[in-house]
Amino acid sequence: MDIQAAVLCDSATDYRGKLCILGTFDTIVTPSLPSVHPHCSIAIRIVFRDADEGSHRLKLHLINEDGVNILPNIEPELHVKMPENVYFYSRNMIFNLQQIRFEQAGLYSIDIMIDDRMASRIPLQVVVGTKER
Repeated sequence: MDIQAAVLCDSATDYRGKLCILGTFDTIVTPSLPSVHPHCSIAIRIVFRDADEGSHRLKLHLINEDGVNILPNIEPELHVKMPENVYFYSRNMIFNLQQIRFEQAGLYSIDIMIDDRMASRIPLQVVVGTKER
């Protein structure tokens, strides 16, 4: 299986198998800390092949500079069954996050693991300032 896309964004939807993404970003600018980001989404598109059939565990973590996951447990199980007469199969996954609290500025990462193996990492930085880029 391959992660075809993994982004942090303002919002995302799955429209008839198409991943529609609005407002990707990698930086949160806040005037003060701690800071609460009201809403964002993590959008993932995964491509599966015949060898990927079966059950898989996806884990999603938001890791701070101390190596601590600041999200509640997000660990959906994926059940992959290939349709007949296709070479590969794509699945879109969207995770909507509300009221994420950042205690400190710094470098964060959104780690996507499948079957306890790192599949993708999305960088995120939180900076104190007065103006967004």
